[in-house]
Amino acid sequence: MDLTVVIPAYNEEHRLGPTLDAITAHLTGNEPRPWEVVVVDDGSTDGTRSLPALGHPRVRLVGSSRHRGKGHALRLGVAASRGRRVLVTDADLSAPIEELDRLDKALAEGARAAIASRCVAGADIAGRQHRVRELLGRAGKVLIRRTAVPGIRDTQCGFKLFDGDRARAAFGAARLDGWGIDVEVLRHFQRAGWPVAEVPVRWSHRPGSKVGPLDYARALTDLARLRAARVPRPADLLAATLFLLMSVALYAGRFFDPAHRYLTDSLQDQNQWEWFFAVTADNVAHLRDPLFTDLQGFPDGVNLMANTVMLGLSVPLTPVTLLWGPAVSLSLCMTLGLAATAAAWYWLIVKRVVRRRWAAFTGASLAAFAPPMVSHANAHPNFVVLFMIPLIVDRALRLAAGAGVVRNGIVLGLMSAYQVFLGEEPLLLASLGMLLFAAAYGAVRRDVARGAWRPLLTGLLIAAAVCLPLVAYPLYWQFAGPQSYGSIAHGDDAGNSPLSLIAFADRSLLAGGPRTTAGSLSLNPTEQNAFYGWPLTAVAAAIVVRLWRSALVKALAFTAVAAAVLSLGPRIPLPGTGVVCPGPWALLGRLPLLESVIEGRLAMICAPALGILLALAVDRAAASPQPGSRYLGLLGVAVALLPLVPAPLRSADRAAVPAFVADGSWRRHVRDGETLVPVPLPDSGDAEALHWQTAAHLAFKLPGGYFNGPRGTDRTGTYGAAPRFTSGLLREVGWTGLVPLIGERERARAARDLAHWRAGALVLTPQPHDDALRTTLRKLTGRDGRWTDGVWVWDLHGSHGRS
Repeated sequence: MDLTVVIPAYNEEHRLGPTLDAITAHLTGNEPRPWEVVVVDDGSTDGTRSLPALGHPRVRLVGSSRHRGKGHALRLGVAASRGRRVLVTDADLSAPIEELDRLDKALAEGARAAIASRCVAGADIAGRQHRVRELLGRAGKVLIRRTAVPGIRDTQCGFKLFDGDRARAAFGAARLDGWGIDVEVLRHFQRAGWPVAEVPVRWSHRPGSKVGPLDYARALTDLARLRAARVPRPADLLAATLFLLMSVALYAGRFFDPAHRYLTDSLQDQNQWEWFFAVTADNVAHLRDPLFTDLQGFPDGVNLMANTVMLGLSVPLTPVTLLWGPAVSLSLCMTLGLAATAAAWYWLIVKRVVRRRWAAFTGASLAAFAPPMVSHANAHPNFVVLFMIPLIVDRALRLAAGAGVVRNGIVLGLMSAYQVFLGEEPLLLASLGMLLFAAAYGAVRRDVARGAWRPLLTGLLIAAAVCLPLVAYPLYWQFAGPQSYGSIAHGDDAGNSPLSLIAFADRSLLAGGPRTTAGSLSLNPTEQNAFYGWPLTAVAAAIVVRLWRSALVKALAFTAVAAAVLSLGPRIPLPGTGVVCPGPWALLGRLPLLESVIEGRLAMICAPALGILLALAVDRAAASPQPGSRYLGLLGVAVALLPLVPAPLRSADRAAVPAFVADGSWRRHVRDGETLVPVPLPDSGDAEALHWQTAAHLAFKLPGGYFNGPRGTDRTGTYGAAPRFTSGLLREVGWTGLVPLIGERERARAARDLAHWRAGALVLTPQPHDDALRTTLRKLTGRDGRWTDGVWVWDLHGSHGRS
C-alpha cells in the first residue's frame, strides 16, 4: 500500500460525504499507486457512520465508542494505516486534495513530513475566517513557534503528508487527545531529526468549524502539557520499577549479601570482575595508570585496556568500591545495569515502534532478559550493561533521517566513545546488527535508502572524528602497549549448534533444569548464547508472515535470521546427519577484530530483533477489533515467552578467605617487592586467590592470574599468564594427585621460576590432592611447609638465592 488517507470525523454527516467523494474521485482518476482511505469516527452522535460514501471499496471505517478528541482519532487512524505515505486531512477538506501533488514532491526531495502552510510565500488563501479567529490563530502560531516547534509557522493547517513508518511512530508516541496533537507530532519529528517541509497550498475557510472559544483554552493547556512532557508517564515509571524488580529477582541469590555469596555458574568470572573493579578503584584512589597493573601476572603485569575492566562504570563506582568493597559495586553494576538496559530498549520501542506501553514492555523484557542475556548475567557485566546500545541505535536513526546531522553526529561519537569503555565487543556486535538491519531495510525501502545514505555517512564521519581522538590512546595501549596480544582462539566449538536456537536454556523456570540439553550444546553456563526455544521461534515466524507487508518487519526478520546463521560458526553440523556444511562466518571470522569474537555470541543480536517483533505483534493484536484475533495473538505471545522466564541465578555461600590472608599474617612472610604464591597458581580454572587479594585491599602481588594476555613469540592471546615449568607442574599435580619424579633439574627450574616471580612465600590451602601438592613442594624446596592460620606456608627467605 503506497498511500493511506486518514480523516478524523466527529458529527460530520454534512461535510464528510462530499469530502470522501472528492478524495476517492481524485485518487481513482490520478493515482496509479495503491491507496486507501481510513475514516475515524470519534464517537459521532449523528448519521456520520451511515454515509453512503463510506461504502466505497477502498474506504475503511475505524470507530471509537465515545468522543475522545481529534488527537485520539488520529492515533487510531494512523495506527490502522498501511501506506508507505500517510496523508492526514480534516473532514472539511479546506486544502483541496489536488494539493497532494505538492506535498508528494516535498517528500520526494527528502522531507519526512510535508505540511500544508498558509503562512509561507506562495500560499493562496481564498476564503478567510472571522477576524477574531484570525487574531487568535496568529497569536497561537507565535506561541507554538516560540515554545514547542521553532521554525514551523503553521502547525494547524489540516493537510499533512508523512512518511508512513515515521508517522506511525510519532502518532503512536503522542499523548494528547485534542487539537494539540499536530504540535506534538511535529515536535516529535523535530526531536527525532526528521526533516519537515512547509509547503504553500490553496486554502479556503469552510463553514461549520468544530473549533469553539473553549478550544483555544484547551490548546493552551495542551501546550503546557507538552512543555511538561519530559516528565515520565506513570506507565513508564511502572515499567522501570518492574525492570528493576525483575533484575533483583534474577540476582536474588547474591544481591542481598554480595560480599558473602557467589554466583556458581559464573565459574571464576565473579572473582575476576570483582578484581577488575577493585584494581580500578585502587588506581584511581592513588592516581596510578588505570590501563596497566602488575598486581597479578607478576612480573609482566596485565594490560587492563586489553581486558574488560569497564572503565566507564568501574571508575564512577570507585567511591562505592572503596567504601563497601568490589563485591557490592559489581552487584550494583550488574543489577542496575540490567534494569537500565531493559528501560533503554523500552524507551526506544516506545519512541520508534509502538504506542502501547505494555507492548513495548513485552518487547524490552525479551531484549534484556532473553536466555543469552541471562546466561551472561552470571559472569559478564559488559554483556549485561547495554543501556547505551539503544541510545546509539536511536542516534543512528536520527542521522539516517537527515536532520541535525552535525549535532547528532557529535552525540553519536560521544556515545560510541563511552561504549568503548563499557564494552568493545558488544559495540562491535551491535554495529554488525545495525549493518544487517540497514542493508535489509535499504533493500526493501530503496526510496528511504536513497535519501538516507548521504546524511548517515556524513554523520558517521562526524561521529568518528569525535570518537577516535577520545579513544585513540587507550586503543593504542590495548593493541600495542605492554602485555598487548593478538587474536584469541576459542576453539572449534565456539559456534552455536542449530539445535541450540530452538532448545531451552538451563535457567528456564518452566522448561530448564537437568532435563535440558543446554549444557551439551554450549561452551559453559556463561556462554548459552541462543536457546530461544521452539515456541518463540514458531511465533516469531508467524508474526513475520502475518506482518510481512511492513518493511520494518522484513528488516527485523532478516537481521534475526542472518545473525542466527552467522552464530553457527564457520562449520555448521546438520543435526542427526553427520554432515558438516560451510557457514558464512568462515568468510568473516578471519577479519581483524572479528577473529577474536566468540561467534556464538552473534545470536545475541536476535534478542532485540525478536523483542521488537513481539512488541509489534502485541500492539497489533491489542488494536484488533475482533476479540478472537486479539486473544489468539496475545495467547501466542504468552506461549512463546513463558518458557523463557528465567529462574534466579544459582548462588552459594562464598568460600571464606583464609585467616592467613584475612588477619594479615601473610605480612610476616612477604616483604615489599615480593609476591605471595598460591599453590596451584591462580588461573582461569581457579582464581580464588584474586578474592584473597581484594580482601587484603590489594596489598600483595600475585604471579599467575585470570586475565587476557600474550603467549609465545607471536603474542597470541591466552587466558592467564604465560605458563612456566613450576606453574604447570603444580597445576597438573592439583588435577591428578600424582607426584612426579623430581630431581636436581626440576629443582633448579623451580628455583628460577620462584626467583622470576620474586616469591616471598608459597601458600597451600586445604583442597583435593593437597597431600600430593605438599609432597611435591617439599621435594622442590627441600623442606616442608608450616601450618599457619589454616594454610601451609613455605617461607622462601634464605632459600633459592633469596635473602
